Amino acid sequence: MKYDPERHHRRSIRLKGYDYSQPGLYFITLCTYRRQCWFGEIKRSRMHLNQIGKIVAREWLHSAQMRPTLQLDEWTIMPNHLHGIVRIIASELNPSSARS
Repeated sequence: MKYDPERHHRRSIRLKGYDYSQPGLYFITLCTYRRQCWFGEIKRSRMHLNQIGKIVAREWLHSAQMRPTLQLDEWTIMPNHLHGIVRIIASELNPSSARS
């Protein structure tokens, strides 16, 4: 089914009033514009990254290197989106204790 922004829209599932900068584990999804398949393709049940997909993977890994309060857990790249679990850890700027 072709992506239709009028039909395929999502409402935010964020908790109202919750501070998402707090330490903790977060599941995130990053989607391409209009869900275009820019990152590669699936062949024989395996994801094959193209050059853009390889850049996305490299930059995803680099994000934890340049942000000392971010740790990456499991993640995967699909043709038109990335799923990842990240942990925000306590810092001097945000001294709240980290949650497991």
